[in-house]
Amino acid sequence: MTVSLKRVYDKPSRTDGTRILVDRLWPRGLTKKSAAVDEWLRDVAPSNDLRKWFHSHVEAWPEFRKRYLKELAGPEASEALQRLYSAIAKGKVTLVFASKNAEQNNATILKELLEGARKPPTGTGPAAARAMRGRQAARAPRR
Repeated sequence: MTVSLKRVYDKPSRTDGTRILVDRLWPRGLTKKSAAVDEWLRDVAPSNDLRKWFHSHVEAWPEFRKRYLKELAGPEASEALQRLYSAIAKGKVTLVFASKNAEQNNATILKELLEGARKPPTGTGPAAARAMRGRQAARAPRR
């Protein structure tokens, strides 16, 4: 599985594979031809409210990550995420984005998620069970 990141304003190359735009808004000043986007997944992008909040609180990157991962765990993003996973199963994928900040944007979070480095929080599963046992052990009286 190969996932790359690229600004949508950068020149497309043959090595990009499937180019997927992961922004809610279409990039300013670009035609569909010049963007060379194979697919546009708006539903996997941060909500308008979260996007606007982050633009006014750029220093709050950890909080943005937390809120965005929570949105990705919701039902609105599930179909779009499934389409991303399917595209990756077929070959190389390049997530394209419009942000000037190449290190702190939703595409970087999606790349980590797709590569398995970070999963959206669900509140279930082994990690949640371990966390619950840890909290219970901390509250339990010592003998």
